[in-house]
Amino acid sequence: MKKILPLMTALLWVMGFFGPCFAATVYVTDSFKITLRTGPSTENRIVSLLSSGQALEVIETEGEWSHVRVMGRGDPAPEGWVLTRYLIERLPWKKQAESLQSENKRLREKLELIQRQLSEARQNEAGLSTELRDTKKALSDLAKRYNSLREGASEYLKLKQKYSEVSEELERNQSTIEELRRENNQFRYSEKKKWFALGASVLLCGLLIGIIIGRQQKKRRSYIY
Repeated sequence: MKKILPLMTALLWVMGFFGPCFAATVYVTDSFKITLRTGPSTENRIVSLLSSGQALEVIETEGEWSHVRVMGRGDPAPEGWVLTRYLIERLPWKKQAESLQSENKRLREKLELIQRQLSEARQNEAGLSTELRDTKKALSDLAKRYNSLREGASEYLKLKQKYSEVSEELERNQSTIEELRRENNQFRYSEKKKWFALGASVLLCGLLIGIIIGRQQKKRRSYIY
């Protein structure tokens, strides 16, 4: 760690030598509180104390001092000077540990949620399996009833066809009976007319015969007397 800090200080000094070409984000080093001053020396007034892990934006570097802007401290963000050797580019271990702990907590909560969802999904799957089994049984029973109804319907259609044929035959027979009845009535009426005419003829003949016989008898009487 002691070898790395001078190297980083030299690197930052070189960057400051070439001027503020770009702004870099650095952090206050581990387990320290450093002073933020109004100028690049210990004689300048202290603006505030910066804790380990505080994010800073490097504006420029002059020798051992860096002009920084404190990030996340309002708008506009406060600015000042800090010793460059107390700045590091990586996130401090404490902040990394806190971040990892937070991520671990988030992942645990997510895992618990997934486990609950998995348990609910398994319960739903069990319920769906039962429902599916019941549905299959209901479909099987319905198929049996359908086949039975289809067979019954087939028999019914046969009976209906037979009934239709018998009904048509009955209608034809009834028509024939009505026709025969009409013919019978006409025949009986004709027979009555024939018998009536025959009777009238016999009666007429009897009258004529009676008249003729009566005349003959009158003639005979006249001859006798």
